[in-house]
Amino acid sequence: MKEALKEAKKALLTDDVPIGAVVVKDGVIIARAHNEKEKRNDATAHAEVLAIRKATKKLNNWWLEDVTIYVTLEPCAMCMGAMINSRIGRLVFGAWDAKGGCCGSVCDLNKDYKFNHKFETLGGVMQDECGKIITDFFKEKRKK
Repeated sequence: MKEALKEAKKALLTDDVPIGAVVVKDGVIIARAHNEKEKRNDATAHAEVLAIRKATKKLNNWWLEDVTIYVTLEPCAMCMGAMINSRIGRLVFGAWDAKGGCCGSVCDLNKDYKFNHKFETLGGVMQDECGKIITDFFKEKRKK
């Protein structure tokens, strides 16, 4: 999660919401990304989606059942859909997202629906650190 937080800080350079993700296979980081919605002017450029794309390219396989993705914020519906469709093996996330989280906060796409793939999840890892970077970002936005 510390590596995902490093990625999140990179998003601040382009005024993107500071969310980071890393994909790990056999204990080795194979992909990393941060939000680039503002940088790319692309609503789908979430850290998770970008990291999944990099991981599938690295492995030359879209099937990611043997990887864990670490994300600093509870994934949204789009990102959970990407994880379901790429057959992610495990998700570990930091802060819960009461407004948009789809791994238990607003809904739980992994448990409450009959999709063709389910995966292990663990939320609240380094929750304070992961939440603080986002809270601080939006406090600064409101000041401006």
